[in-house]
Amino acid sequence: MIPFSVLDLSPIVEGATAADALRNTRDLAQHCERWGYHRYWLAEHHNMTGIASAATSVVIGHVAAATSTIRVGAGGIMLPNHTPLVIAEQFGTLASLFPGRIDLGLGRAPGTDPQTARALRRDRIETADEFPQDVVELQRYFREPEPGQAVIAVPGAGLDVPIWILGSSLFGAQLAAHLGLPYAFASHFAPDYLHTALQMYRAQFRPSAQLQRPYAMVGVNVFAADTDAEAARLFTSLQQHFVRIRRNQRGRLPPPVDSMDGIWAPHERAGVEQSLACSIVGSLDTVTQGLKDFIARTGADELMITAQIYDHAARLHSFELTAQARQRLADGG
Repeated sequence: MIPFSVLDLSPIVEGATAADALRNTRDLAQHCERWGYHRYWLAEHHNMTGIASAATSVVIGHVAAATSTIRVGAGGIMLPNHTPLVIAEQFGTLASLFPGRIDLGLGRAPGTDPQTARALRRDRIETADEFPQDVVELQRYFREPEPGQAVIAVPGAGLDVPIWILGSSLFGAQLAAHLGLPYAFASHFAPDYLHTALQMYRAQFRPSAQLQRPYAMVGVNVFAADTDAEAARLFTSLQQHFVRIRRNQRGRLPPPVDSMDGIWAPHERAGVEQSLACSIVGSLDTVTQGLKDFIARTGADELMITAQIYDHAARLHSFELTAQARQRLADGG
């Protein structure tokens, strides 16, 4: 059975604080380690009042220190916001503190709005067009230094921190294939190019020192509860959040509602359902079958499970049920 992993956006829910979200992240990671999840990733977003993981490498250290075996990493670091050297030093430090457990997923989007992106970068003229060169520069910092090399990442040099390319378009698929790197597709919110990107990545893949054959991880929303109806209710928090994004009304994750009727207009519903098409919502039986079908459709080497659930206890229960679903599939269910 393929590994299941976790993408945690450290959601700040309505009525709570970033401190609450970070405590919940720590608790969820500890539970997911016990439930057999393979890796636990956090994502870089800025100027978003509903996400607590802006200082992603700091939160990774927080999670890694609270766990002992699960891999911890970035899903991802938005590289255009940083110099490659700074990221090499940050993740070299993490890899030195937590050997063999750190992953570095890289994206080329800013992870924020244009004004905030300018505030992050100040006088640096950095664009997504330079992303491939920045990835190669970052790889170089993680290798053993060459004689006479003027700039060395300390810590970082010689640690070969595993790098992933993240994406929701064909660009990332082509770059990951060209560099021989593992590829993670953000189908949990941008599924349109999923199958085309996976096909392109596998067809164009070139073996590298890091990876001999293509390895694709696919994002999927999984909302599991004791009944289909309760899972559908939990899912309304994410549906409301996506409606607000479409209205440019970003905020904290709202509590669930009994019905979305009257909250979204027909065109908004169509757009949200398209964005969240890669979602599996239901009881243990429903989720088990949904995961089985999703794995068969995508041929994924690994699933990245995410669940933006308002109530922390319900979120824990959802990830526990999802782990049980994986075990059922492993047992031939």
